[in-house]
Amino acid sequence: VQDVTTGRSHGSRGDSESNRQWKEEILKILAEIQAPLSLLTLRLCNWALLKFLNCLFLNVQLHRGQLDMVLRASKAPGVPLVFLSTHKSPLDGLLLSFLLFSQGLGVPRVAVGSQACSSRLRALLRCLGGIFLPSRMGQMPSNQDEGLPGAVLAVYIEEVLRSQQPLLIFLEEPSVTQHLSAPAREWLALVYRAVRDGAVPDILMVPVGIAYDVAP
Repeated sequence: VQDVTTGRSHGSRGDSESNRQWKEEILKILAEIQAPLSLLTLRLCNWALLKFLNCLFLNVQLHRGQLDMVLRASKAPGVPLVFLSTHKSPLDGLLLSFLLFSQGLGVPRVAVGSQACSSRLRALLRCLGGIFLPSRMGQMPSNQDEGLPGAVLAVYIEEVLRSQQPLLIFLEEPSVTQHLSAPAREWLALVYRAVRDGAVPDILMVPVGIAYDVAP
């Protein structure tokens, strides 16, 4: 982040004024990416989601053997978990977050794709652990310099992994299966960069399969 801001600060009106402007810009980008987890909102949504899932599904089945392996993996010292999941329904993020939270794995940071959502829903999802690509990154070609938004997002992902918060990445869009989506490529590149640059020594990548008899 400092490299990007230093390279663009030549000819500015003064160091203090330039630093203040860059700080405001960085905080604005961070506000687009994430929000502090709200424990009260998490508890309320955990209770409401349990009621909602009971009305929506006859049952939810977990593979006990695979769950035990994930629970053992979560205890590996200094190694963060990155869940890579198929994407069958807009409810997948809430359902998987609820299941992981209910099994004592903590609230995952869910990498949200490019689907459009209202500002209120976006604000709620950020409080529940959702993270979003900065708006300007979604409008850039993949081969273009991502500038300050890309630098801030890269550092943010490094901090998520370094603090061993589980990260959940959906590999496809709900309506298009069997193809790696553009947002998934962005998120995976950020995880790869964090390992390549030594932000974390290693990660455990956990494939997650999800299926419905009838997708909601």
